[in-house]
Amino acid sequence: MEAYAPPFSRTVAVDSVGEGGMNVKFAATPEECAELAQLDDLVGLRDLSVEAQLTRKGREGLIARGRVTAVVTQTCVVTLDAFDTAVDESFEIAFAPEAEAQAAYEKAMAELEAATDKARLLAEQPDPPDPIIDGKIDLGALACEFLALGLDPHPRKPGVAFDGHREDDDDSASPFAVLAAKIKKD
Repeated sequence: MEAYAPPFSRTVAVDSVGEGGMNVKFAATPEECAELAQLDDLVGLRDLSVEAQLTRKGREGLIARGRVTAVVTQTCVVTLDAFDTAVDESFEIAFAPEAEAQAAYEKAMAELEAATDKARLLAEQPDPPDPIIDGKIDLGALACEFLALGLDPHPRKPGVAFDGHREDDDDSASPFAVLAAKIKKD
């Protein structure tokens, strides 16, 4: 069985981060941008870059603070025109050894299951740490997540509005009556 290779991966060994921390900066290649654009159902993606500051959290953990920036080309949901927009997402993520991260996740899920006000708990509860796998963290995979979070699920070209009303619409008729009338015309 072939191992999964993420489309954008930049790993950092936890042991390479000293007590003073480490600054990391990298960019996606055009090929990586094309693959990510396809995965995120984008017309295009360019200039994907990541800047992060890594600091130690205890003996074995890390905290990554930074930002993901890119230019994405999406299709306007109103005009169906392609247009460019900037994505700029900041992040702060804690990383812990795999067993510790798994235990924190299970504890958070148990608290959520027992909660009567799940929405309030989700808003107040800190995220469990992401796992450190084989002594490494993958900032490229993290960047992919935050890129996806920064995408508008209903992109609109700047200056375009959709009011949902056309001059020839009959507001009193049901949608089915309007459809039936259009079918009769044809």
